[in-house]
Amino acid sequence: MSGVWVFKQNGVVQLVDSPGSDSCQGSARRKVLVHVATNEMVTSYNVLERILSSYGWERYYDDPDLLQFHKRSTVHLISLPRDFNKLKSMHMFDIVVKNRNIFEVRDM
Repeated sequence: MSGVWVFKQNGVVQLVDSPGSDSCQGSARRKVLVHVATNEMVTSYNVLERILSSYGWERYYDDPDLLQFHKRSTVHLISLPRDFNKLKSMHMFDIVVKNRNIFEVRDM
């Protein structure tokens, strides 16, 4: 189940599939992942892998449907869809939580 929960004035809650629809009043914007130290936007998995590897993350090749990274000093695993165009804000926030002060998610 994905989408945005919209609270109506009459107290009814509705799940809206397209975040840019009229019922959301244009509140959803495109998100981008940014490397804080260089202010570089992550525009591809090549850029992301370069940055993550500089912080000790290693690529896992176990699952052909996912792009995965693991850091030996932690129990963290970052799992991303194989297609960069399917990268969602929830994936970006997962990267941010596991790399505090290294990445930010910003509105485009």
